[in-house]
Amino acid sequence: MSEHHTAICPGSYDPVTNGHLDIITRTATVFEHVIVAVVDQPLRKGKTLFSADERKAFLDDAIEGLGLEHVEVETFSTLLVDFARDHGATAIVKGLRAISDFEYEFEMNQLNRKLAPDIESVYVMASPEYSFLSSTGVKELATFGGDVSDLVPTMVADQLAKRIQRP
Repeated sequence: MSEHHTAICPGSYDPVTNGHLDIITRTATVFEHVIVAVVDQPLRKGKTLFSADERKAFLDDAIEGLGLEHVEVETFSTLLVDFARDHGATAIVKGLRAISDFEYEFEMNQLNRKLAPDIESVYVMASPEYSFLSSTGVKELATFGGDVSDLVPTMVADQLAKRIQRP
């Protein structure tokens, strides 16, 4: 590739984890411009704990703290490939943790490739320290009173504690 282009890092980010931030940071070393795309209402995951605006705010805060000036965060509620085209993206970047991620992402890749063969899917393997980490796991841990402070940005840990109050 002679030029680095715009990449989209899509997800529900409900909530953003340090694993997500690792993938975003690593993507930012490869592409000139990275758009973290927060899906408004993810069909696969159902109802979200945090609104799209809240999830965007978490990401904006975390990315600002990392000093990633060529990374921006936007919400979207269209087909991912349409969002990517509208932003001039040439790549969709996703993180992979396990075989179960691969199976789902393989299927999505084939659908996206059919709709937009000009947009490449790129997969970044999770760093070992984050290979177990998921938003679902973080929410479950927080629900049962577990400490998530080393798994998510501080702002997210604080909001999880407020949102998920044990009886």
